[in-house]
Formats: sequence, structure tokens, C-alpha cells
Amino acid sequence: MNHFFKTIVLLLIMLLLAPWAQAQAQLHGQVFGRNNDGSDEPLAGVSLVWLGTYVGTATDAEGKFSLRLIDGHNRLIVSFLGYTTDTVLVEHPDQFLVHRLTPGVSIDEVVLTATAAGSHFDRLNPIQTQHVSGNELRKAACCNLSESFETNASVDVSYTDAVTGAKQIQMLGLAGIYSQLQLENIPSMRGLASVFGLNYIPGSWMESIQISKGTASVTNGFESITGQINVELKKPWEDERAHVNIYGNSMGALELNANYALNVSPNVYTMLLVHGSHMGQRADHNDDGFIDDPLSTQYNVYNRWKYMGKNLETDFGLKYMNEQRLGGQMDYQRGAQQQLGSPYGFEVGTHRFEAYNKTGYIFEREATSVGFINSYTMHDHQSAYGQRLYNARQHNFYSNLIFYTYINNTNHNVSTGASLLLDAYTERLDSLDLSRTEWTPGVFAEYTYKLLEKFTLMGGVRLDRHNRYGCFVTPRAHVMYKPWEWLTLRASVGKGYRSPSTVAENTSMLASNRRFVFDQQARMEEAWCMGLNVVQRYTIGKRTFSLSIDYYRTNFVNQYVVDIDQSATEVHFYNLDGPSYSNSFQVELNAQPLKGFDLVLAYRINDVKTTINQQLIDKPLVSRNKGIASLSYKTPLKKWQFDYTLQLHGGGRLPNMDGYPAELRRGSSFDPFVTMNAQITKLFRWFDVYIGVENLTSYTQPDPIIMATNPYDAHFDASQIWGPISGAKYYAGIRMTIWK
Repeated sequence: MNHFFKTIVLLLIMLLLAPWAQAQAQLHGQVFGRNNDGSDEPLAGVSLVWLGTYVGTATDAEGKFSLRLIDGHNRLIVSFLGYTTDTVLVEHPDQFLVHRLTPGVSIDEVVLTATAAGSHFDRLNPIQTQHVSGNELRKAACCNLSESFETNASVDVSYTDAVTGAKQIQMLGLAGIYSQLQLENIPSMRGLASVFGLNYIPGSWMESIQISKGTASVTNGFESITGQINVELKKPWEDERAHVNIYGNSMGALELNANYALNVSPNVYTMLLVHGSHMGQRADHNDDGFIDDPLSTQYNVYNRWKYMGKNLETDFGLKYMNEQRLGGQMDYQRGAQQQLGSPYGFEVGTHRFEAYNKTGYIFEREATSVGFINSYTMHDHQSAYGQRLYNARQHNFYSNLIFYTYINNTNHNVSTGASLLLDAYTERLDSLDLSRTEWTPGVFAEYTYKLLEKFTLMGGVRLDRHNRYGCFVTPRAHVMYKPWEWLTLRASVGKGYRSPSTVAENTSMLASNRRFVFDQQARMEEAWCMGLNVVQRYTIGKRTFSLSIDYYRTNFVNQYVVDIDQSATEVHFYNLDGPSYSNSFQVELNAQPLKGFDLVLAYRINDVKTTINQQLIDKPLVSRNKGIASLSYKTPLKKWQFDYTLQLHGGGRLPNMDGYPAELRRGSSFDPFVTMNAQITKLFRWFDVYIGVENLTSYTQPDPIIMATNPYDAHFDASQIWGPISGAKYYAGIRMTIWK
């Protein structure tokens, strides 16, 4: 209780000392297209530019947009191919703007209409960015962030082990720790949250996800190496008043999500979001004696506030999450003493408290503003993996001050500022004390040259100083060129750094009896990432298609290697001594061949190698390729929606098993496999009813746990996971939405 009061006092001090923050005041709205039958449809890719400036944006897949306000400019040019261009007078910039475009007539009197795809590539951002909308997220059950990438080809999600139920992401063939995960542009899911954190963001809370490959802008920090995933949550000032989602599945999981928005005044908005989930059914479909999906209970509450003024915009929020998990053998009971001959069990209890504040102020000078962001997180993790105890607590503070302006004219934009990243860990693995404090202040500057929508050049540099690793420089550059309207070319190069949190980021190794061996003290991880991207849009008949081709190479200067090849009973940690790289090549087709029918076809090849124990070899447990086919069809009257996704997962290398007894060896590689998901949704005016199945063919990895019959043996290992560990999961639910 004493610690609780200390946390509250610290929070109050922070809120008093730091102004509420948002990077800059924004105009928010949505654009619809009016069809010939009088119905409205949200339009993706609509161009919006302030009259007399080059400042603009484009709508996302749901037709929504955010555009920074410019003092003295209140006329907005709204244009889209096939529709009549409008000039809109913005009289109330603090209110949500809704505009409807009317179809225009093109050559040969062909009227072009468009429907909003669930995801699309940003046409204006020099960084390759894919926007995943709420429509796309609703194509699957999407109980949390870990289940939000089922229809996405760029992000892979897999289990970390066969005991805990934790999931991890991969981008460009590398683990999610090399991607920067942000919650509304605030770094999140770092350190202790890097393993279970994907479960902490409920799917019904999310408005959209932005996925960018390669290094990000220097204004967002130095940690992005392979990419950045930014999650936008629902906003109280938008047009959803209330929402309820009830979900259940055949494994015994139940879930309730609800959110309610209130306009306190014309300028003040608030929203309350709540989540509760419970999994209480023990199941062992593969008869290995272990619970397939761990038992769990989670409560999550989030309250956010927003003030929108003429020149000042503020935003702050508080969030609390409590989760309890239990796994292991079927006979294990919570709190039982674990010793030779007794059931093996896994338990973890997590308490997480978050507070953030943002403030933005727009100056009288055109396109000039300042933003200040502050956030605080307390994450408490208490766990037992068999006889091993891992208990830790992390306090994180993040602050970022950004100043935006231009030089000469708004073609030449400059942003500069300073940031602070602080992590205080109290961490213990059995008798090993890993406690430490890390703080990194830094400064940055970024220049952007933009010539209409045809050419954009963005270059930036950071200078940071880590209290343990010293000073380091992070340069990054991005360029976008559109030789003509339907073709976009992008290139990027940049550096990224990260401080490894060895045990917290590798708790899957605790789901084994491997002994942790630290051969060397970790140094800062450092890597270059270079990428090329081509997006070609074209029409066939009245339909628009887009083809995206990209190649990215990540080359490590230093990496803290996790070596499970050297020994069957140990995991070794040491700094890279040799090359380590990732090559990723991907082709993706997005199309709407018929009205209401969305099609995504993609294929990716990964070449990921690391010097492990003096040999350059394939990284273990990584699929060499992946194919995806995602189909979605909504009937003409929008009464039914049918979704189907097929994923082909290529084979890969298994860890060296020479040190195992002959009866436990599994070979040197795993075979390709296929998974399928399907969902049917009945759409009503105020609510939707959906049913679906995950892993339709019930494919599971054979014998996912080594030595499952004797979990106290030195060779017990539940961490070598490359495929599904549970069969078909049937689910049903209802979504109810009340609009303003």
C-alpha cells in the first residue's frame, strides 16, 4: 500500500510539472463519396490541402483524416479522382468535419466510384507506411493487438513457447524487439512488456494501426531498426458514442469490451474504455499433459481526456491493467509447491499503470508549432516457471519536446527538439540480481523538402547519450518520388540502436530447464537498415489495383546473440563476433475486382543469418518465406460480410540437437505448413453478429514440448516453437455501436 501511495504522489507531481501534450492542433474529419443511388461510402486516398499552401494530407481506409491547422487559412481543397473537386470553408476547426464528394464525369462519360479497402499504403508519406483501418481489424475476432495482423503480410505473429501463451511479432524476419511499438506516438511495450505486451491492448479499443518498414523518423527516437508499429486508439471527439463487444470461443474464453464517449463541452471530450476477459477451461488436445492455452484473467481500464482550442490542444489519460496467468501440466494448482515428481506449473501476475500527457501550441506564424509529450509507466511482473522465479519491476519515463517550423516557405520544413528516455529496473532471476537504471537524453533535428505531392526528401540526425554506453549518433534519410500520378518510388537508409534487456526479452527460455550463461556483458545493439519500395496503382475497367514491391536489408554492427545451438541444456548470451543480417523481399497486390470484394495477395522471402558459435548460419525457428491470400466480400446491401484468409508458412532451421538423447532429436529443419481463418458477419444498423474459426484445418506443431513427460529433466524445453500449438478455435460475438 505504501508503494501505491508513492506511485500516486509521483503521478500527481508529473501532472503538475508537465503540461498536457499533443504535437499540434489538428482538424479531424471524414470524407464520403455520394453514389448515384444516393448512398454514401467512405473514400480512401482523398487529397486535402489548405488553399494557398502545400500543407495537406490524405484520408485513410475509412475516409478519416487529421490535418494540422494553419493560422489564417480556413479553406480546404478536397479532391479525388472521379469526383468533383470542392473547396470547403472550415468555420469550426474544433469540430469533426464531415464532407461528401459528388461523382464527376470522366472521358467517355464513365463515372468512377471507389470503395474503402481495409488497408492501404500512404501516398504522401516518404516512409513506406501501411494503414490498417478498423474495417480491416473487424475481419477477424481481433481480441488484442497480437491477433490484429492475421490479414497482414508484413508482420508475423507466433507463440514464444508452448506454456505461457505469450506471442511475439516479427518484421523483416527479425524479432519484434527490433521494431518500435508505439501507442499514439508514445513508445510502448518495451522491456518487461516486450513479451506479453501484445495482449495488453484490446482489439475493440483500436481505431487503426500504422505499419512502417525500415528506420523511422528521428523525432520518434533511436530504437526503430526494422520498422515501427503505431496503434491509434478510439478518440472521444470522433463519431462513435458508445460501443460494446461480447466474445466467446470454443476453448472457454469469454471477453467483454465497452467504451463510452462524452462531450463535456464544445471543446472538452472524454472517453472511458473498459475490458475484461477470462479463460478458465483446461484443455489438452495433443495429449502431452500440458494445458494448451493458459488460464488467464485480465482487467483493463482506460480514461482519456481532450481539450481543443484555437491555438492550444491538450490530451491526457490514465490506464490500469491487471492480468493473472496460469499454465503448465493439467494437474497443476495455483500456488502449489513445485519439486521433483510434482506437477510442473507456470504462473505470472502483472500490474501495469500508465499515464500520459500531450500539449501542442500553434504560433501566429504559419505552419509553426511546438509539442510536448510526457508519459510514465509502472510495470510489475511476478512469475514462476517451475522451480525458477523471475520477479521484476520497471519504471519508465519518456519525454519529447518538438518544435515545427519552416524556412523561407512551407516547401522547406524543419523539426527539432530534445527527448529523455528513463528506465529503472528492479529485476531478479532466482538469486541473480539484474537491477539497473538506464537514462538516455538526446537532441535531434530533421529537414523535409516537399514539392507538392511529387517529391519529398526527409533527412534527420540524433545525438543521444546513454549512461552506460556513452554517446552515439543516429542518421536517417527517406526520399519519395512520383514520376507520375500512379507510381510512387521510395528509398530509405538509417541507423538504429537499442539497449538489450536480456532476461525480460527472452522469458520464453524460462519455459525450459536451460541454464542461462552470460559469456559477455551486453553492449548496445547497433544496425543499419536500407530499403527500396515501389507502389504502382493502375485501373482495369472501373477498378483500381495497387502493386507494392519492396526490399529491405538489415545489417548488424553489433547484436547481443541468443545462442541455443551451442548446448542442449544451456542458453548462451554474447556480443556478435562476425556478420549478422536480414534480407526481406515482398510483393503485395491489393485489389477490388468487384464492388464490395477486397483481395490481398502477397508473398515474402526472408534470408536471416547470424554468426552463432563462430558459424554464419540461418537464424533458428524463422520461416524462410510466407504467402498470404485474404478475401473479403460485403454484399451489395451491406447485410452480410464474408472473410477468409489463407497463410502459407515456409520451412526453416531447427536448433542444433546433437547434444540431445537420440530419442529426443527432431532433425535439422521444420516443414512448410498452411493455416486458414474464416469469419461470417451479419450486419445490422446498430450492431453486428459474427461467427468464425481460427486455424480451420487444426494444424498443430508435432510434439511442441521436448521431454513433456518429465518437466524437471535437464532437457525439458517448451521454447522451440515454430507453428500453432492448439487446433481449430471456433468463436462467436456481437458488436453494438451507437453513433453520435
